[in-house]
Amino acid sequence: MINILNHQASIANHFLQEMRDKDIQKDRSKFRHNLKKLGQVMAYEVSKSLNYKKETVETPLAKMEVEVLGKNPVIVAILRASMPFFDGFMDYYDKADAAFIGAYREEGDDISIKLDYLAAPELEGRTLIIVDPMLATGKSLIAAYNQLISKGLPSEIHFVSAVAAPEGIEYIAAHLKTNYTIWVASLDEKLNEDSYIVPGLGDAGDLSFGVKS
Repeated sequence: MINILNHQASIANHFLQEMRDKDIQKDRSKFRHNLKKLGQVMAYEVSKSLNYKKETVETPLAKMEVEVLGKNPVIVAILRASMPFFDGFMDYYDKADAAFIGAYREEGDDISIKLDYLAAPELEGRTLIIVDPMLATGKSLIAAYNQLISKGLPSEIHFVSAVAAPEGIEYIAAHLKTNYTIWVASLDEKLNEDSYIVPGLGDAGDLSFGVKS
């Protein structure tokens, strides 16, 4: 299943528009702020699909039943571009566990993804929310998932991105034979010859933290 936020009008479009704008992008702090805000919006959207339980709360006047999360999820950040996006999720899932994966592209005739860091709790039976602002080829998300399941098989898998390319969606469908849900703010046109999303917004990591050497 794929959920695309900009198929409906919402404030998410405002944050994404400013993230795409090449002039506003010159303000690195503004870019991070917008990416975090978009993460908060998408965290709320994902929350509608999670499992809840009833609990009783006592107000100064009476007792009442409310629905709260049945189990807190594990939020996974793929370093480094995910960090502002991840922060937006952690603002909303403030009791969630966190996991971190270091991933980078190895350029060549065929782009491959290298992973060099994993810190994660036990994942057996947990709800897993993997956040990565750019779903381009889909290779980093599949590589991350394959690393994560060394910690146990989750009961639910959610991939969340700000911008995605159709090729990345197709790659995940071809390489992940289990149930999952994809959430994107925008499904863009395509990948270019360098495997960057078009129209996209550029390199989210560089825009957030500076160009890497």
